Amino acid sequence: MDLGIAGRRALVNGGSAGMGRGAALALAREGCEVFISARGAERLEATCRAIAAETGAKVHPIIADHASEEGRNTILAAIPDPDILVATCAPPPFTGDFRSVSRADFEKAVATALLSPIDYIKAVTGPMVERRWGRIVNISTGAAKYPAAMRVLSGPPRAALANYCHAISKELAPHGVTINSVLPGMHHTPGAEEALGPRAAAKGRTYAEEAEAFVKAIRIPAGRFGDAEDLGALVAMFCSAQASYVTGQSLVVDGGIGTSTF
Repeated sequence: MDLGIAGRRALVNGGSAGMGRGAALALAREGCEVFISARGAERLEATCRAIAAETGAKVHPIIADHASEEGRNTILAAIPDPDILVATCAPPPFTGDFRSVSRADFEKAVATALLSPIDYIKAVTGPMVERRWGRIVNISTGAAKYPAAMRVLSGPPRAALANYCHAISKELAPHGVTINSVLPGMHHTPGAEEALGPRAAAKGRTYAEEAEAFVKAIRIPAGRFGDAEDLGALVAMFCSAQASYVTGQSLVVDGGIGTSTF
């Protein structure tokens, strides 16, 4: 299916690996010119080269911490008026006893997962409204809808972001600008490997074995983790011409573990 976004310019923050990379790849496959930001130069530049080689698209690396003011200035100087904004960030660590989570931990999580995306949304929506076309997609977390004690640094700030985005979607819709979120469950990403790696090592398991045990422990009906490129394709669908009537929504992508009908 032609998604009708060839030639659009897309900014993917946090796109050097995992689900951000999946989104960048999907958009490049659809003919977008893609700008990818990340902190690590080596992995970012390798990702951009690989996506460009596979798709023939123009793919630009922006080495910057998108959650910092300095990084934001660098990114928006490179592309101040994207047609598409995809926002993601490295997930915070799983937490143990909620009482051990410090105020500093929460403040960092809120700054990264809530305030930073809001700053970008405020910066890019002006040009989108002027053009009367724009797409914003947040790669969030299933914990925003289904709270879990081990995800208290991840779910609350992103639940707040979903609330914010739904509110402003009503202001943007008359101008052809949509804003939506995908809420992933467990997917195979470097972040998942970092989270489960120490647990696997402590038990004398491989990452694959620990992931399989995790699937059984939390009873994911699909019987596996998700694929980051598949999730990226869903992000591209939210950016498509065909999705122009969908806004203010949050789509859970969790292999069926959620328990709500809506």
